[in-house]
Amino acid sequence: QVQLVESGGGLVQPGGSLRLSCAASGFTFSRFAVSWYRQAPGKEREMVARISSAGRSPTYADSVKGRFTISRNNANNTVFLQMNSLKPEDTAVYYCYANPGMRNYWGQGTQVTISS
Repeated sequence: QVQLVESGGGLVQPGGSLRLSCAASGFTFSRFAVSWYRQAPGKEREMVARISSAGRSPTYADSVKGRFTISRNNANNTVFLQMNSLKPEDTAVYYCYANPGMRNYWGQGTQVTISS
């Protein structure tokens, strides 16, 4: 079955960096786009970044442009989110998302907390 497993979250001071990973299995990873979403307490889930199947033309939310970079390794079925210059407002649970076979799949999420 399709599985998306996030890792790499944690507690970081403002201005710091984190690298999230999403390990995928159960589908032909290289054929599908993958996205990162986040959900902060009391807020709706929002898309942070998306990368195409071939890794070209990534897109980003305006709030993270210039600070976050999404990438993927199709040989290892993994997507990454490099997050730099982190701000307290980046605090959220971060989720990996893909929709192979036109069905929506989410990972369990990884908590990112930005605080001094």
